[in-house]
Amino acid sequence: MTTMTKVDPSKSTASRLTKGCVVKTGSGYRAEQGSDYFPAVSAETIGSQMIWFGKVTLPPEGRTKAHVHEFHESAFLLLSGDNVELWTGDKLQHCDVAHAGDYLFIPANVPHVAVNRGSEPAVFIGCRNEPTAQESVVMYPTLDARVP
Repeated sequence: MTTMTKVDPSKSTASRLTKGCVVKTGSGYRAEQGSDYFPAVSAETIGSQMIWFGKVTLPPEGRTKAHVHEFHESAFLLLSGDNVELWTGDKLQHCDVAHAGDYLFIPANVPHVAVNRGSEPAVFIGCRNEPTAQESVVMYPTLDARVP
């Protein structure tokens, strides 16, 4: 895994792009909230100014830490894996279970935790209406113990 670096917006590739492009799969990194991110379209990779789009994985029995994305919505498609719990709410009181083929949506500023209860890695394709993966992440360590 590598550490992502910020791109200077004044030197943004996206502001100079005049055509579409193919973005090659790159190396990933462990996000602060605990999942593995493999960005494809982002401020860091191509200078995207409005979206983050990429792959996110969670190992068997893995979980994220409680967190919010303050100003940005997130959406994911669970490509593979099974029995992935999505805990949401101000006290993480709501739990939904996702299976391969299901979509997940997390509104801005909603605390959430994902837990992979399955025996295979959970692989998601995700997008967020912010160009960086970590810009508006706020950790909520006091909520972590609420998810078994």
